[in-house]
Amino acid sequence: MTQERRRGAELEETILAAVLAELAEVGYARLTMEAVAARARTGKQVLYRRWRNRAELVVAAVRHRGGSIADRIPDTGALRADVLAVLGVLARRREEIGVDVVHGLLAEVPDLDPGLFTIMRGVMTTILKRAVERGEITTADVPPRVVTLPIDLFRYQQLLTRDPIEESTLTEITDDVFLPLLFALAGRGKSRVAGC
Repeated sequence: MTQERRRGAELEETILAAVLAELAEVGYARLTMEAVAARARTGKQVLYRRWRNRAELVVAAVRHRGGSIADRIPDTGALRADVLAVLGVLARRREEIGVDVVHGLLAEVPDLDPGLFTIMRGVMTTILKRAVERGEITTADVPPRVVTLPIDLFRYQQLLTRDPIEESTLTEITDDVFLPLLFALAGRGKSRVAGC
C-alpha cells in the first residue's frame, strides 16, 4: 500500500475521520491503532507521535467532530439554566458518540491526559463566576469537588446505564444536589432568578 505524503492539518483530519469510521464499523473495544493507521493510509508511528494511546486518539476525534464545550460555554443569563445546558451538552454528546465508546473511554481513564479533566472544572468555574457577577451567589470560591459535582454525578450516571440519560436526571443533579450545596457554601445573592 502506497502511503500518501500528507502533513499537518490535512493528515490529522484524515486520521480523525478514520477513527470515527473505525468506531462506527467495529466499536471501541475492537478499535486498534493499526486499523486506524491502515484506514488513514499512514504509519502507526505517525499516530503514536501525536497520541499516546487509543483513548487519547478517540477523544481527539470526538472533539474534532463536536468541538470542545470550553469553546462555547453556555451563557443563558441564569446559573441554573447554565448548569442544565452544560449537562445537556454532555448528554447529547454521549448519545452522538455512543454508549459503548463512552464506557470504553471511562474504563481507560487512567490512560488519558489528566489535563482533560481540568477542562470541565474550567467550564464550571466560568459559570460560577458569571453567577457572582449577576448577583446569584456571593462567591465562586467553593471547594473544587463542589465546582465539578454536577459533572462528576453525570459521569457516575453514565456508568449505571446504557439508556439515554433523562432530562429529569439532569434536573435532579442540578436542583436536588448541586444548587442546594452551592447556595449553602456560596450564599444566595440578592439577584434571585426564577427556579433557583
